Amino acid sequence: MLEQQMEVMEILLAEDDEGDIRFIQECLKHSTYKVNLNVVHDGGKVMEYLKKTGEYAKSPRPHLIFLDLNMPRKDGREALAEIKADYYLRNIPVVVLTTSESRQDLIKLYSLGANCYVTKPMDFDRFCVLINELLHFWFSVAKLPTGDSQGRM
Repeated sequence: MLEQQMEVMEILLAEDDEGDIRFIQECLKHSTYKVNLNVVHDGGKVMEYLKKTGEYAKSPRPHLIFLDLNMPRKDGREALAEIKADYYLRNIPVVVLTTSESRQDLIKLYSLGANCYVTKPMDFDRFCVLINELLHFWFSVAKLPTGDSQGRM
């Protein structure tokens, strides 16, 4: 097993389902990773958070984004397209966490620049296993860029 990073990892969760938010929060409580979870409830808030506008002016830059597809205001597809089109945001890995098993969604989201597409399990224990596997991959196996594409934090 690779050595785990000791720094606190910032995750932005874009999710409008309170049950899924609680699942992820509970799973993270039992994780061996130090994670700060920041939650927004729609795609518009994702962009406000990432661009540090309004109430998110002092928000930390996430190391990883968990993105739901079906959210109000701006759905996950639109938010993903906007993230990946932005020079300063596009290198933040985006994991699409969805209930959709649609092949069309899968193809569309990878073409928009998703780094990973995962179908949410409905069972809490399987959900926690999935979250921990994602954390292990992104924070121990994969090499993440630091700061924005210019090297700034």
